[in-house]
Amino acid sequence: MLPPPSAPGAATQGALLLRARDLSRYARRVLAAEPGLLPPGSVLEPFSADAMRAQVAAAHITDETTLKSALRGLRKRVMLHVMARDLGGLADLNEVVTTLSALADIAIATAVGHLERELAAQYGEPTAEDGGRAQKLHVVAMGKLGGCELNASSDIDLVLIYPEEGTTRGGRSVSNHEFFVRLARRLVAALEEMTADGFVFRVDLRLRPLGGDGPLACSFDMLENYFITQGREWERYAWSKARVVCGDRAQELMDMARPFVFRRHLDYSAFESLRDLHREVRREVERRDMLDDIKLGPGGIREIEFIAQLFQLVRGGRDAALREPATLAVLPRLAERNVLPASAVQELASAYVFLRNLEHRLQYLDDKQTQRLPADETDRALIASAMGYADYATLGTGLERHRSAVTRHFDGLFAAASDDAHPLAALWHAGDDEASQLDLLRELGYAEPARSLARIAALRASGRVRQMPQASLARMERLVPLVIETAARLPAPDVTLERMLKLVEAVGRREAYLALLLQYPRTTEHAARLAGASPWAADYLTRHPILLDELIDARTLYATPDWSRLQAQLRIRLEEAVDLEQQMDVMRHFKHAQTLHLLAQDLEGELPLETLSDHLSGLADLVLAETLRLSWQRLSGRHRDAPRFAIVAYGKLGGKELGYASDLDLIFLFDDAAPEAFENYARLAQRLNRWLTSMTPAGVLYETDLRLRPDGVSGLLVSSLDGFAAYQRRQAWIWEHQALTRARWVAGDPDIGRRFEAIRIEVLRQQRELAPLRAEVVAMRDRMFEAHPNTSGRFDIKHDRGGLIDVEFVVQYLVLGHAYSHVELTGNIGNLALLKLAARLGLLEESVALAAHDAYRRLRQAQHALRLRGEKYARVDASALAAQAAAVRALWNSVLGAAG
Repeated sequence: MLPPPSAPGAATQGALLLRARDLSRYARRVLAAEPGLLPPGSVLEPFSADAMRAQVAAAHITDETTLKSALRGLRKRVMLHVMARDLGGLADLNEVVTTLSALADIAIATAVGHLERELAAQYGEPTAEDGGRAQKLHVVAMGKLGGCELNASSDIDLVLIYPEEGTTRGGRSVSNHEFFVRLARRLVAALEEMTADGFVFRVDLRLRPLGGDGPLACSFDMLENYFITQGREWERYAWSKARVVCGDRAQELMDMARPFVFRRHLDYSAFESLRDLHREVRREVERRDMLDDIKLGPGGIREIEFIAQLFQLVRGGRDAALREPATLAVLPRLAERNVLPASAVQELASAYVFLRNLEHRLQYLDDKQTQRLPADETDRALIASAMGYADYATLGTGLERHRSAVTRHFDGLFAAASDDAHPLAALWHAGDDEASQLDLLRELGYAEPARSLARIAALRASGRVRQMPQASLARMERLVPLVIETAARLPAPDVTLERMLKLVEAVGRREAYLALLLQYPRTTEHAARLAGASPWAADYLTRHPILLDELIDARTLYATPDWSRLQAQLRIRLEEAVDLEQQMDVMRHFKHAQTLHLLAQDLEGELPLETLSDHLSGLADLVLAETLRLSWQRLSGRHRDAPRFAIVAYGKLGGKELGYASDLDLIFLFDDAAPEAFENYARLAQRLNRWLTSMTPAGVLYETDLRLRPDGVSGLLVSSLDGFAAYQRRQAWIWEHQALTRARWVAGDPDIGRRFEAIRIEVLRQQRELAPLRAEVVAMRDRMFEAHPNTSGRFDIKHDRGGLIDVEFVVQYLVLGHAYSHVELTGNIGNLALLKLAARLGLLEESVALAAHDAYRRLRQAQHALRLRGEKYARVDASALAAQAAAVRALWNSVLGAAG
C-alpha cells in the first residue's frame, strides 16, 4: 500500500520536499546543492508539458553548452517535483509516467531542433535527391517511452530515421546520411553526456536496424527493406510500442512499420515467439541471480507486459484498438473483448501499478536504473516506508501476493503449448537402439522403415538444421515427431514423410513457420494430406511457405471461390500497400493462396477438371484485371483516367483450360486516337508484363507468351483495334486463325472486348476452301509433331498422334471450315462442347464425336494427374490410354484423313 493521497491544502511544499529528502538520497543531494530549485507552491500542482516548454524557452539556448545546461536543469526540476508529489501521495502512477515521458519528449525535440539548425548552418539543409522536400530527423521512441510509461531513472530506447537519401543544399554539402549520423551523435551527447549539471537521459540506440552493427541513423527505405528481409520476431515485439516523438512525416513512418508489427491474420505464432523470448529472459535472470528483480524476475513487470503485448501481436492486425502501446490502457480492452477474464485483468492491473510504484521508489534512492530489491537493511526500511508499509517484511508479503498472481496468469496463458516430450521424440534423436526405432516405425505403418529413418537422420544432420539457432532447433525437435505421427495416419506414410521433411527443412530458416505448425497441428495435418497426395503440391508449399497460414481454417480452404468478393478483398489489401513492391507481393500472395485453395479441393476429389480449369481461368482473369488497373494508375504521363486498352487471352486461358502452371498467351489491343496513345499503351503493356513476370520474394504471378500478337516477335507489343482487324483479314496465317478460335477478351475496356469478339467471329466465318484448309492444318500438325520428338517408347498425351493436340486441331479445322455456314461454331465454348455441337450439326458421326469427347476428357485428366505427380513430361505406357488414343485417331481420320 502507498501513503494516502494528500489534498493540496493539507500538504505544504516544505513537507513534501522533506519527505522526498528523507526517502531519496538523490533528492537530498539536489536540495543541498540548490535548496530553492523549485518555485514556492509549485509541487502542489502537476508539472505540465507547457510549463516544461516555457522553462526551456526561457533558458535562451544559443549553443550546445547552453542546450545541455537548460535540459539538465529542467530534468532536475522535473525529477524533484515528481518525487515529491509521488512520495507525498499527490501523484498517481499515470501522472508520474506521463510527466517523465513528457520530459523526455520535450528534451528530445528541443535538442533535435537546435542541433538540426546548427548543423544546417554548417552543411546546408538536407533535401531529397530530386532537390525538393527538406528532410527532417524522425526520432522513434521505443519501450517505456514509446508507451508514455517512462520510469524515474530509465534509459530511453530510440531509433533515428530520416525519410530520403540525398544531399544537403547550401554550406559544405554532404550526403543526407552523413548529416543525420552527425546529428545522431550530437543528440546522444546532448542527452547523456555527464556534465557539472548531470545528465538528461541515457540513450540506447541498439533497437535500430542491424543493432549495434547498423548505422546510427537510416532512411525510410532502409528501414522498410530491413523489416521485409531481416526483421525478427522480437523486433515486432519491440516495435509494438514505437511512437514518433518528432519529425514531419510521422504517419508515413508508422504506416510503414505497422504491417511488420501487426499481421493481417490472427497471428498465433506470437505465442511461440513470446514464449521463447520469456524463456531467454528467465534463463538470464537465473544465470545472473536476478530473482529479486521486480521487472525481469518471476511475476514481474515484464510478464504483465508480455501478456498485454501477446494479444496485441495476435489480434492487433484485425483490431486497431489493441495497438495501444500503454499496458494499463490495453489491459481493460482485453477484458472488454473476452480475451481475458475481467478478474484476471483486474489482478494484472493491480500488480502492474504496485510493481511500477515499487520500481520508482527503488530508483528514487540514488537516481539509478535498477529494479532489484535492496539487500541493505537501511535501504529496505526506506523502501518500505516509501511504499507506505510499516516494515520490509510486510512489504514483502504484499509483493509476493502480486507476483504470485502474475505468475499464475502468465503460466496459465502459455501452458497450452507443452514442452513435454512427444512419444515419438526418440526417432528424431540419434541413438544406439536403431532396431527399436525401426520396429516403432513399422508398428506405425511405415512400409520402408529403414529408408524413412535414414531420411529423418539426413534432416537432423543437414547443414541447414545444424546451423539453426537454438530456438529454431528446439521447435524442429518438437515438430518432426508430430510430422512422423501425422504421416503415419495417411495412405502413403513413407512418401508423405519424405515430402513433409523437405517442407520442414525448407521452412526451418523461418521460425514463424515452425511455430505455426506447432501451434496449429491441424495445419500440419492439412499440409501432410496435400504433400502425400501430390509431389507438385508439396513443392508448391515448399516454394511458398507463407501459404501454410491458408491451411489453418478448413472452412475457407474448401470454400467455393466467390471471385467478386475476393476481388473486393484484394483491392482493399492493394490499397493498404504502401508501394509498388508491396502491391506486387500482395497480388502474388493472393494468387498463390487461391491456387492452394483450389489445389486442396482438387486433391480431395471435390472439383471436376473442367470446373478446376474454370476457376483457375477466373483467377487469372481477376489478376489480369487488377494488374492492368494498378499498372495504369502508376503510369506517369497517362492521358486519360480509364485506358482504352484491353487484354485478350489465347491458348489455355483463352479456352478456359488453364492448369496450375500454365503460361498466359496474351495480346494487347487499344482504340484511342490521342497522339500520345500508342506510346502510353506500349509503356503500359511493358509495365503490365513486368508486373506479371517479375520475380519478387513472393515469386512470380504468371509466365507470359506474347508471340501471338500480329507479326509475332517482330511485331509491335500493342496493336490498335483497327490494325488488328486489318491484319487478321488480310495477313494472318491459317495457324493464327486456328489460335483465334480459342481467344477471348479477359480484362480492360469492355467495349474493345465486344468489338474484338465481333472481329473474331467475322474472321472465323470467312468462307474457306476445305481442301486447302485441310492441307494447311495437317501441315501445321506435322510440323508440331516433328518439333516434339518422343523417343521414350511411351505415349505423350499431348504431342503424340492420338493425343490432345490432334483433337484441338480437328476442332479448329471444323470451326474454320464450317463457321461460315454455322455461326454457333464461333462460340468459345471449349473443345468438349464443340465436338458435341459438330455432331449435332452433322459435321461428325455422333459415335466418333462422343468417343473423341470422352477420350479428350480422359486424356486431360491423365495429363493433369501426371502434372500433380511432378512429372516433367505427360507420358504413360501406350497401353494405359490405348482406347483413348484410338478414339482420337478415328476422329482425325474421319475429318482430316490418315495421319502420317
